[in-house]
Order: sequence, then structure tokens, then C-alpha cells
Amino acid sequence: MRVKTKRYKKESEQLSKGNLSLADAIEKIKSFQSVKFDQSIECVLHLSIDPKQADQLVRGSISLPHGIGKQKKVIAFCEDSDAEAALSAGAIEAGCDELVKKITDGWMDFDVAIASPKVMSRVGRLGRVLGPQGKMPSPKNGTVTGEVTKAVAEFAAGKVEFRNDAGGNIHVVVGKQSFEKEKLLDNINAFISHIKKVKPAASKGTYIKKVSISATMSPGITIDI
Repeated sequence: MRVKTKRYKKESEQLSKGNLSLADAIEKIKSFQSVKFDQSIECVLHLSIDPKQADQLVRGSISLPHGIGKQKKVIAFCEDSDAEAALSAGAIEAGCDELVKKITDGWMDFDVAIASPKVMSRVGRLGRVLGPQGKMPSPKNGTVTGEVTKAVAEFAAGKVEFRNDAGGNIHVVVGKQSFEKEKLLDNINAFISHIKKVKPAASKGTYIKKVSISATMSPGITIDI
């Protein structure tokens, strides 16, 4: 649970009780300048889905129009003949058997793992290691693909994965506090539009029930949708 510091409480007092338009919420978030680092901006959507039902899960990935202001450490499980291309595209490690062994031995210094379908039979043994950390390659979020080089380049540049949690919420970083207002607007609108497109057919009622944005060390602001 986040500890509410004096700074956090002061910023909370600056928020109106009602919802704000997305443009006004971004301006307010950008006005919170009491910390000395460039805070990440996160967008949270509360959806009317039943996370216990497999046909209502919302999961995938998206390349936002202006990126998220952060390079990701990407590895690629691929055949040796494709390893050089994957490294050139931005992977920090590429290959298969040696990379599988390295991770089995405890190495986990990466953010995203991409895999070719051709090697998944060998990568599958890492499920118990990578699964709990959300790093196991999966076709559902675009990390198992025949276009390994393209996927490496996209995820290294900041392509984001999303998956609903047990409460039906989706949390995604959409940029940095230093981003221009227009870029944050574009990124957030693109993300919300994408989530609308992947609405599960089994979802009932108002699909997107609540949207809020917040900075790393600042209170959340509910958006008028």
C-alpha cells in the first residue's frame, strides 16, 4: 500500500472532487513537479469483465504513437541462424539452447522475451521460471511470432504489453511526465481505443467503467469518459 507522504497529500488536495477531462487531467499531472526525476505516467482502466472467465480476459500488446520514453531489455529465443539479426534489431541476447540454460541457471536481467514458434518446444521448460514474472513468451501478446526481428525492434522501442488483473483492471505506462501534452493525449487515446477494439464478446454492461491516470509518485486522477 502506498504511503501517503505530506507531498502526496498536498497534491491530492489540489484535485477537484469531480472527474476531469483527459486534457485537464494531463495538465494537472504535469503540474506535479515536487520530485526530482521524470515520473512515468500510468493509465488504469477498470473493465466490466469477469476475470475468472477465460473468454473475458483482455490481453495483448500495443505500440503507442510516441513510445513510452523507455528502452526495454529484450531477449530473443530463435534459431542460431536468426540470432545475429535479432541482436541487430536490439536484443541483448539471442539464441536458444544456451540462452535457455542461462535463464535456468538464474539469469533474469531482461524485460521481455520474444520467441520463434520453431523453438517453443525447447523454451517451454522455462514456463515455471518465466511465467510467475510475466516474462514467458505467448502468442496472445505478440511475443511468440514468426517475425522475431520485427517484434524485437518494437518491444525494444517501448511496445507495451497489457493484461487484466484479478479485479478487472488494466495498468499500462503511457509515457513520461516530461512528454508534451499532445503526445500523452495521443498515447492515452490510442490505448483506450485499442482496448475498445479487443472487447470480449462475453463482456456485459458498460465495458470501460472507469479510467484514471497517475504519475509514479502522485495521486490518481479520474477521467470523465
